[in-house]
Amino acid sequence: MTHALARASDDDAAVDQAVLRLTAEFRTRLRPQVIGTVVRNSRRDLSGVPATALPELVERLARARLQSEDRSA
Repeated sequence: MTHALARASDDDAAVDQAVLRLTAEFRTRLRPQVIGTVVRNSRRDLSGVPATALPELVERLARARLQSEDRSA
């Protein structure tokens, strides 16, 4: 497995874990599809972030966006 492929797999796992945690946190207020979309968009928006910081930053950004979405709903 190449380094780029390994990183992509790690990123996918981090995104999947963030979706699971945030779905548990927001499940009574937002649909799972919305949560997944917000997490994936957050990941895309953080594409230039160092790999070691990515999992935490994706989850933080997605949580902030979900809280904003929840308030406006």
